[in-house]
Amino acid sequence: MKYKISHRTWYQYSSDASLSHNEIFLTPRNTPVQSCMESDITLIPSPAAISRRQDYFGNHVTTTTIQVPHDLFEINAISQVSLTSPSVVAPDKTPAWEEVRKAVWQHASPEDLDAFQFAFASPMIPKDDRFGHWAKEIFVPGTPILQAALGLTQKIFTEFTYDPRATTTTTAVDKAFELKRGVCQDFAHIEIACLRSLGLAARYVSGYLHTLPPPGKPKLIGSDASHAWVAIYIPGTGWVDIDPTNNVIPTDQHLTLAWGRDYSDVTPVKGTVLGGGKHKLSVAVDVTALVSHGDINHGG
Repeated sequence: MKYKISHRTWYQYSSDASLSHNEIFLTPRNTPVQSCMESDITLIPSPAAISRRQDYFGNHVTTTTIQVPHDLFEINAISQVSLTSPSVVAPDKTPAWEEVRKAVWQHASPEDLDAFQFAFASPMIPKDDRFGHWAKEIFVPGTPILQAALGLTQKIFTEFTYDPRATTTTTAVDKAFELKRGVCQDFAHIEIACLRSLGLAARYVSGYLHTLPPPGKPKLIGSDASHAWVAIYIPGTGWVDIDPTNNVIPTDQHLTLAWGRDYSDVTPVKGTVLGGGKHKLSVAVDVTALVSHGDINHGG
């Protein structure tokens, strides 16, 4: 499946800003099942300087500097990606979660060592034993790792309420856990907190979700919007994505943008501005399935 992603972000300032310096994480990355065919980022006003690099995690970062007075800063990111469904992993055929934890902490292979860094606390996901205790009823001894992870995903999906008004992008994971409410960012942070508290490696994935629901079925939360989910590491298999907001294993509807330890590593736009007074942030996202011979147009 091929998709076109249009992601528009704009900041409206109450007075002129004289300088703006930003890092932009809006270029989809390549993965074993995803290829970014085209990507373009345009800015209003035009930047005095612009550069591109890869960060520590391999994400594509565009760095810009605006040096003219402006009361509007607009970012338009347009990309095309090709996506195929990942190989199906039988949850009950994966190793026991204690074996996975042992392998990660021994990190005998390069892959295990790379995953090991995602077993620790991060800026937005501190270690807290209560997350591990809450997950223990799912992670009973001997349970296959993916089967247990999916059980935890379902537990979050069932016991938490999707509520965009309950939290913000800066809400602490323990606060969202207490509220039992939030958005995809919160649910991803909570699942990662649980997995890491058990000694497992889990990372935060940002991206988009595109779906056309079956007749009479509800549309998945996060469609045509920025989305977030979790990836858990399984030695011998690699990273497996899990979406606690919708209680699914992502297939060909989840488009990966970036990944890191938590949201702070992959914030779509972050930086500093000189002046500008108060500002209002607006975001508009459209994900469209592209039609080629034999394809079906699912819309955006």
